[in-house]
Amino acid sequence: MRKLRIALALGFLLFAAACSPRDFLTRRLASDLIASSDTFKSTQLFWLRTGVISNKDYVSPEYLVLQRRGWITGTTDRCPPDIAPPPCWQVTLTPIGVETFHDLIPNGANSQYFSVPVARRQLTRITGISKSGAAAEVEFLWKWISLNEVGGALYDGGVQYRSTVAFRRYDDGWRVVEGSAAKSTQGLEDALKSSEPAP
Repeated sequence: MRKLRIALALGFLLFAAACSPRDFLTRRLASDLIASSDTFKSTQLFWLRTGVISNKDYVSPEYLVLQRRGWITGTTDRCPPDIAPPPCWQVTLTPIGVETFHDLIPNGANSQYFSVPVARRQLTRITGISKSGAAAEVEFLWKWISLNEVGGALYDGGVQYRSTVAFRRYDDGWRVVEGSAAKSTQGLEDALKSSEPAP
């Protein structure tokens, strides 16, 4: 009887050693794979353009926030040939705007169009997993975390977004589908783009 127990225990250990923790798609594994993916971790950039810009850009939600904060100001200007239709705006940073963006603008940037890192995503929780063979869909909630004052103005950190992403099981375990998925499933990039605020 003792030999049978030892043999069963040894067999179980060998079986457990052959299985990778990635063989079982749990909420914890799904959370780790989503949060560690390059797509999810990528920093959200805001592209700031000063100088002459179109009316469409000047009245965009982002520029309206910058105007309300007193960071930019604009005066009507003649539209250059590459920007149409009128009106156009000559946009400049105010003194408060210069102070706000000073440390965010890349050193030596003399361009009138530059990127500012403003936010990153934070996974709040996995809300469900639906598996079918070697494919699965994982629904999750996430929110924006601002990196600076500009990010705090542009992104509401209190709003959670709901996304659903495809997972696929390979010989070495489960993986999140990155980028745009070619089939009916949705990759992480598409899932983040089509996110909707969660109720």
